[in-house]
Amino acid sequence: MTALFALATSLLWGLADFGGGLLTRRTPALTVVVVSQSIAALVLGGIVVATGAWSEADGRLWFAVAAGAVGPVAMLSFYKALALGPMGVVSPLGSLGVAVPVSVGLVVGERPGLLQFAGVAVAVAGIVLAGGPELRGAPVQRQAVLLTLLAAFGFGAVMALISEASTTVTGLFLALFVQRLTNIAVGGTALYVSVRRGGRALPEEGGRAVVLAALPALAFVGLADVAANGTYSIAAQNGPVTVAAVLASLYPVVTALAARGVLGERLRGIQAAGAGLALVGTVLLASG
Repeated sequence: MTALFALATSLLWGLADFGGGLLTRRTPALTVVVVSQSIAALVLGGIVVATGAWSEADGRLWFAVAAGAVGPVAMLSFYKALALGPMGVVSPLGSLGVAVPVSVGLVVGERPGLLQFAGVAVAVAGIVLAGGPELRGAPVQRQAVLLTLLAAFGFGAVMALISEASTTVTGLFLALFVQRLTNIAVGGTALYVSVRRGGRALPEEGGRAVVLAALPALAFVGLADVAANGTYSIAAQNGPVTVAAVLASLYPVVTALAARGVLGERLRGIQAAGAGLALVGTVLLASG
């Protein structure tokens, strides 16, 4: 069950990242975050009311609040780092956030077998290579590296925090709802500050009409992100966190394959090798 839900997480996150990346080509990133998370919050709010999940509110919700506060900061740091580039260095470094939940698992006493340790090493190497790291070329700005490492830590922290936010399915709905509300509060504040400083909330061409036309895609991104958080939480609660975290972090492979299938982008040799290593690591982890 852990492997199944963790792989579902990587699929959902990979597709959400791909969709979000496409949307930010025309719409400001902060607007994409706020609108997509608002749609997700509306859906989750209905589920929370329908299931009576409010009755399960307890101190664990603070983990959801923390995850909701950290997530937008990590995402914005990552976007800023991508802007500074080069993307071929920034993107793979961002996947190193898997080290956070894996470390948490080891600290709390998880001891994967030799086969699983090998799977972790192979899969992480594959994840990094799937991003297509640039081994030569333009120098990397120190600020880009620092922002990317901050983003990676944030992404990993969200994984660790959301897995602690609930112990039941209905409680998970409530935790995800609280996380979304916090996302909106943090992202909305950042968007307001950005606009006050002269930034844009709407696309330069098309304005509000572009955002309205993109609502289905924004809904998909927000709901896929919610579902990924949910499946990861289930995976981490029903098996070793070290295994769940690594398998869930295969999403860069999914994003690369989606770009190949939808946009016709060709995988570089190093990305193809990374995808292959990730698959081998997945098999080792699932069979260990």
